[in-house]
Amino acid sequence: MQYMALIYNDPSLEPAYGTPEFQAMMQGYAAFNETLKAAGAYVSGEGLRDVDTATSLRVRDGKVETMDGPFAETKERLGGYYIFDVPDLDAALRFAAMIPSAAYGTIEVRPVMDYNI
Repeated sequence: MQYMALIYNDPSLEPAYGTPEFQAMMQGYAAFNETLKAAGAYVSGEGLRDVDTATSLRVRDGKVETMDGPFAETKERLGGYYIFDVPDLDAALRFAAMIPSAAYGTIEVRPVMDYNI
């Protein structure tokens, strides 16, 4: 079953770009990616650009409305995601706990809907 791990961080708590702590975090991500791939659990994963690049969209009365910014303004921001292919939620939670950002952010794990059942 596939699970999506949504990575939420408070930018004020993240290691600053260019610092040794940032490099350590990125090395942690590289090691985590290799762990997922070696386990056959990696489906996909990417980081997202900052929320100031987001555009939100909705259709009301047949008209497309766009807004600059994220859907929800929050202190913590969606910074990236992984999709795991694992047997169950326990396995997904074990992998999610290995995501380096879990040490200072929050990882939300949700099953991916399978419409091909």
